[in-house]
Amino acid sequence: MFKSVIAFLTLLLIGFTANAKRDFYQIKVYHLKTEEQERKVDDFLKQAYLPALHRLGIAQVGVFKPIPNPEKPADEKLIYVFIPFKSQDDFFKLEQKLAADKAYWTDGKAYLDAVYTEPPYDRIETILLTAFEKNPRYNLPQLKSPMKERVYELRSYEGHTEKISKNKIKMFNDGDEVGLFKRLNFNAVFYGEVVAGSRMPNLMYLTTFENRPDRDAHWKSFSADEYWKKLSAMPEYQKNVSKNDQRLLYPTDYSDI
Repeated sequence: MFKSVIAFLTLLLIGFTANAKRDFYQIKVYHLKTEEQERKVDDFLKQAYLPALHRLGIAQVGVFKPIPNPEKPADEKLIYVFIPFKSQDDFFKLEQKLAADKAYWTDGKAYLDAVYTEPPYDRIETILLTAFEKNPRYNLPQLKSPMKERVYELRSYEGHTEKISKNKIKMFNDGDEVGLFKRLNFNAVFYGEVVAGSRMPNLMYLTTFENRPDRDAHWKSFSADEYWKKLSAMPEYQKNVSKNDQRLLYPTDYSDI
């Protein structure tokens, strides 16, 4: 009995140590109805939230907005905030730390003290992710184009079941799909398994490009790559995605990423 308990605790410690070496990510999605709400959230993020996170040692925070599609106008405005943490523990302590930051409450007063008749947003969606073993830390994209010309592509691959979704994640790790993206210079910011969100089970990743033609050219090269053809044809990786959701975004002028 004692030996079995020791063995269990050892496995638990190994699992904890492995996860401690990988980033933990939060994606906050602000759902907005009006331009005034968008302005208020932009001001809050730029003047209060990001500076507060910087003071807490989170040096790079990404803030992105959807690239407009003239053929399909959006029925709401969205702002995506990507926050990388070194551990789950850092995420769970964030609100407590922000509550003790006087500058944060002063700089963000208009947003934080908003009255119920003038809310600064419609709702906030939160997605939590654990970084892939193959890419345990987030990366800063190496781009030269102006911020508003850049294309950041946020993809979500949903799975039919938890086991099938794990198979797609294995394809990125053991199958080295992550390495393929790196070799083809997709400038990925992160790859992560969603541990809490509205579309589980799924994984998400964010690739970046100089502009739309650059994005299209990269995906053309990806489709034609011999390793991808080989990998995608392997029997063990068949039918492991039930839905592929693609969001084309651009970074705000105050985004760190």
